[in-house]
Amino acid sequence: MPAETSAASLSTIGTPWLWAVTVLVLLGLLVVDFVITRRPHAVSMREAIGWTVFYLALPVAFGFFVWARFGGTPAVEFFTGYVVEKSLSVDNLFVFMLLLAAFSVPTQLAQRVLLYGIVGALVLRAIFIAAGAAVLQTGTWAFVLFGGVLLVTAVKVMRDALRGGQHAIDIDKMRSVRLLRRFMPVTDEYHGSRLTVRRDGVRALTPMALVVAAVFMTDVVFAVDSVPAVYGVTEDPYLVFATNAFALLGLRALYFVLHNALSSLRYLNHGLALILAFIGVKLVLHWAHGVWPVLPEVPTLLSLGVIIAVLVTVTLASIAANRRDARALAAAADTTHTDAMTRDSVH
Repeated sequence: MPAETSAASLSTIGTPWLWAVTVLVLLGLLVVDFVITRRPHAVSMREAIGWTVFYLALPVAFGFFVWARFGGTPAVEFFTGYVVEKSLSVDNLFVFMLLLAAFSVPTQLAQRVLLYGIVGALVLRAIFIAAGAAVLQTGTWAFVLFGGVLLVTAVKVMRDALRGGQHAIDIDKMRSVRLLRRFMPVTDEYHGSRLTVRRDGVRALTPMALVVAAVFMTDVVFAVDSVPAVYGVTEDPYLVFATNAFALLGLRALYFVLHNALSSLRYLNHGLALILAFIGVKLVLHWAHGVWPVLPEVPTLLSLGVIIAVLVTVTLASIAANRRDARALAAAADTTHTDAMTRDSVH
């Protein structure tokens, strides 16, 4: 990250043709996803893994393209930003999982709900990225603002994680759901992927519309966190957009791969809180370095190492804790069985 940000413009590798190609490819991939989800069906593990591998290979290929075309620095910034956004998107998936369960979304419709959520997230990210770039052009004070947002978020995420996190969602208390129900009637049953139906001559919403609205509102919350986080890695608006796009595109398939594993990552939010706090401090140090050059900055490559180390640590810690609980549960079951046999033998 450069030591100073120009108040007039931000340095970017995003030429007009590169933006055009990127947006066209993005739209093409979304069209493919809409075609795939047009026919509701339960997603097999083979299908989910295939698309997940494809969407993981895309950013790797793009990162090497950036390296070959623009050099190592923007490539490392892209890979670092992608790892940050992907880790945050996994938390996004966990919330999606809770919403799908709360609204009792049929398995064959889950793909379409996730796709709506991804499209909404992409639109919101684009808006927040443009707003973030405009704020950064006003001066380096914006880094303090972004850093403060991330530090406050980190404290909230860590506090919730230490309290056990949120394991259920009460849809009747959601503001978006209450608002929609106030203005339009809602059917009790799903009607495929349709958002509205005509019932007794009156246009009514389906539960599908409610879950899509709920997903969209969660997208707003995650956009507030994720955009400042990636601006803590790179000031290039194009790379910020690219990291968000690549991280979000594969969420639909990744959801079905990680569906059973998501709830097992018990320390994920602890790790995300540490990552957000680290990037928040990095942003503040970047601003402080511009004012007092004697103060250090955190290199992007070091940031990548720290982020990967945190993610690996929380994953291994979650696996170890799950195995420990499984052994304790098995031991308790054996004890209960032994006690029962002892009582039977006495009688």
